[in-house]
Amino acid sequence: MTLAQLKYAITVANAKSMNEAARTLFISQPSLSSAIRELEEEIGLELFRRTNRGISLTPEGEEFIGYARQVVEQYQLLDAKYIAKEQAKKKFSVSTQHYTFAVSAFVEMVKQFGMDEYEFAIHETKTYQVIEDVKNFKSEVGILYVNDFNRKVLEKLFHEFSLEFHALLECSIYVYMWKGHPLAQRPEIALEELEEYPCLSFEQGVNNSFYFAEEVLSTYEYKRLIKADDRATLLNLMRGLNGYTLCSGIICEELNGADYCAVKLKSDERMTIGYLVRKGVNISPLGQKYLEEISKYKDRVLQ
Repeated sequence: MTLAQLKYAITVANAKSMNEAARTLFISQPSLSSAIRELEEEIGLELFRRTNRGISLTPEGEEFIGYARQVVEQYQLLDAKYIAKEQAKKKFSVSTQHYTFAVSAFVEMVKQFGMDEYEFAIHETKTYQVIEDVKNFKSEVGILYVNDFNRKVLEKLFHEFSLEFHALLECSIYVYMWKGHPLAQRPEIALEELEEYPCLSFEQGVNNSFYFAEEVLSTYEYKRLIKADDRATLLNLMRGLNGYTLCSGIICEELNGADYCAVKLKSDERMTIGYLVRKGVNISPLGQKYLEEISKYKDRVLQ
């Protein structure tokens, strides 16, 4: 297995086409196909599924490409520092469900480390993608929640993907809405009282199982339900339609503003928000600082 073969495989995975990858690499298509075939034979795995419509990664190929990216990126850092004598920036990336406090913690971490020596990335994304990003080394840390309903399914995935979940925050369930909502001044709200208002939920795409929902009580039969892709849209729907969503109750006014509130849901349900990392991989100083910033939100957890 050579570094060139790893680069070839990554390029094919990105292009989803052998011809397009060959053009990008400035080599002939037969030479590229031969190199990929030799790599597959050497490791004893089929990395790519070839059809008339193009090329896609097999499940084994997705895992392999995740490791290959890490090897190539590490080599590029070594080359930049010791061969090209460049001052390469260290990288840190996190993937998270749609939590404002996770973004706020990221902001504080970036402020403290600065951007002269570091390159940062944050991905607010779907639940399964958070898991995939950590599995494939796209992100060092993933932020998501588990509860009694989804725990067994998610922990099975964590085990299969060689991931570890560590608890950070233990939360009750709250109704998140804008302060102009007719029920916003209540001390507590029952689900039945919310029936006439649209429940807002984050779209999970092809992995739309109840177990991957970002909102607890995902199996409840809501009378009115609207799905959206991003947090800004959900906030607009809260104001425009008196919509609501279910959340941890952690308010982050410094980013979302002071127009929203969290009201306790009449339920004994609990959720555990934590972080996901690869087994056996040490957390970087940036990752440790990020988790430290998130841990500060323990003081904001409502009971």
